[in-house]
Amino acid sequence: MSLDKPYLDVPGTTIFDAEQSRIGYHLNQFCMSLMKADNRTRFKANERAYLDEWPMTEDQKQSVLARDLNRAISLGGNIYFLAKIGATDGKSFQQMAGSMTGMTEEEYRNMMVSGGRSVNGNRYVGEDGDAQAHHQPQGTAGNKDKQ
Repeated sequence: MSLDKPYLDVPGTTIFDAEQSRIGYHLNQFCMSLMKADNRTRFKANERAYLDEWPMTEDQKQSVLARDLNRAISLGGNIYFLAKIGATDGKSFQQMAGSMTGMTEEEYRNMMVSGGRSVNGNRYVGEDGDAQAHHQPQGTAGNKDKQ
């Protein structure tokens, strides 16, 4: 029996609930493995080979390889675990958050310092605010390959 999830209508937001936790278990365990220096070294030496040691879906592996954190979150990743990938790449959490919104680190910081995104148009999926999916380049900031 599926639970009623009224929070699924929040634009730009994936709630990490029990279902997401189950879906992303191996993805998040992979991320936690990056807390050990030896594992970070192995991952950076051959990312695909290291990922193939984990029973993740191909979509999850591709989201890691592409550093598409929004996709990884939709596939069960928890941002606090995914931050280990950013740290492995030498990125700050602020840089990662900026890339997830299509903003540069400076643009993201300035938005947050000025109070964050407006709620106008961003209360429900389908409105026309700047957090709505159709306004998001989804992770292209700072990635020269995607720009």
